[in-house]
Order: sequence, then C-alpha cells, then structure tokens
Amino acid sequence: MKKEDGRRAVKAVCKMPPAAFAACGLCKRRKMAKKRQAQQKGKQDEKVRLEDALQKDVLEKLRQAKQELAAAEAEKKRAEEERKRKERKQRERNKSFAELLEESDLDWKRYKD
Repeated sequence: MKKEDGRRAVKAVCKMPPAAFAACGLCKRRKMAKKRQAQQKGKQDEKVRLEDALQKDVLEKLRQAKQELAAAEAEKKRAEEERKRKERKQRERNKSFAELLEESDLDWKRYKD
C-alpha cells in the first residue's frame, strides 16, 4: 500500500504489553475511534421520525394547528404594519410648519443671484 506522495504506508501497531495499553496514546485513539463508529451506527439505527411514531389523525391535527398558527401570525404581522402605517400618516398630518420647513430640501442660496 502506497500513499499519494509515493511513500509506503506503515500500519501503526502498538507493541506495548497488554498491561500498558491504558497509557498508550495509539491504543486510546483506536479505542475512541471504535467507540465513535459504534455511536454513529447506533444513532443511524435509532433515527425514528416523529411522523412514523404518530397516528395519522394526530399528525393531521398537528399539521392543521401549524397552519392555523402561521395564518394567525401573518394576520398579526399585517395588522401591526397597518397600525404603523396609519401612525406615520397621522404624525405627518400633525407636523407643525417649522417641522415641515426643516424637512424640506429647499435652499435659498440656490435661488439667490
């Protein structure tokens, strides 16, 4: 077996006596890798979807409730935007002459000869 750079791959083998395995870093890494693989395999097998576990009528009720909540949220957002729009319009109507003059972009220096 050769690596991409042409060097020969050396399989790491721990040559420590069994009593010293606990202190060996290579053995610890191998043990952790095996543990991770076992956990990942277990997670893949245990993945059960909520849709599979629930009955059809319960699932349909949940979907309906989700749609109703989304519709209520959209209505609430629309009402809030409408309220803000009306508030801005009212504020614009109630501005004093000084505020309107201050906001205008008229510059007397442009018209001065």
